[in-house]
Amino acid sequence: MTLKALQATSTSRNGVGTFIRQCKRLDFHYCDWAGSSRGMNQFLQSHLPRFAASHPSIEIHVSPRPHRHPVIRGHFINGTQHSICVRNLETKHILQKAEILRDMSGEKARRIKGGRVVGSLNEGTRGIWSPFHGAKAPSFAG
Repeated sequence: MTLKALQATSTSRNGVGTFIRQCKRLDFHYCDWAGSSRGMNQFLQSHLPRFAASHPSIEIHVSPRPHRHPVIRGHFINGTQHSICVRNLETKHILQKAEILRDMSGEKARRIKGGRVVGSLNEGTRGIWSPFHGAKAPSFAG
C-alpha cells in the first residue's frame, strides 16, 4: 500500500492575522549609585527577565549611565526613538512605561481636529478595528 503525502499550502489572506510590533528595541539605562534609580534597579532584577521572555520580538539592552536619571528608550522600525524618564518611580510604574513604549507605533503624536477621526452624528455599528480582531478565518457559505 502506498502512502500519498498531503499537499499543504497556505492560503493568502492579504495580511489578515499578521501583526508586526512596531517597537524593535528597548534600552534600559540606569545608575548604580543614584537614589533615583532605586526602582529601576529593582525592576531590572525582578520584572525585566519575565518581560523579555514574554516579548521575544523586542531586543532588550541594559546599560549603566553613571550619575544620570534612569531612562527607557524605545527604537522603532520606522527609525524613530522615544525616551521616557523613570526617575523615582516604583517597579510597577516602570513596567507600565515599558508597556507604553512596547505598544507605541513610533509615529509622532498628532492632534485630531474635532476630537474624532470621522465626523458623523451616528456611532459606528462595528466599532473600531484592531489587529487583534478576526481570529477566525472567514467562511463562505454557498
